[in-house]
Amino acid sequence: MTDDTLQDIDVLKRDLVRRYGELISGDDLRKHLGYASPAAFRQAICRGVVPIPVFTLPNRRGRYAWVRDLVNWLIQVRNETRVTKRD
Repeated sequence: MTDDTLQDIDVLKRDLVRRYGELISGDDLRKHLGYASPAAFRQAICRGVVPIPVFTLPNRRGRYAWVRDLVNWLIQVRNETRVTKRD
């Protein structure tokens, strides 16, 4: 990884932790993962295809994920789909 990539990871993680805390849930989680609707997110959970670990908490509604897992996945997706310019 380059220094720029490491800096991007740090900036993104700091921003998301400041905004959501260490855990993210609900519509915020769904939107960051790119699911168009709550139904699509529920279906992905049922099929076991959510790209990061999600979990429930006792006596709480919804699904939760660690912000660090979300950040790592976002950076991985960005690096895999980076388009290079053609001359």
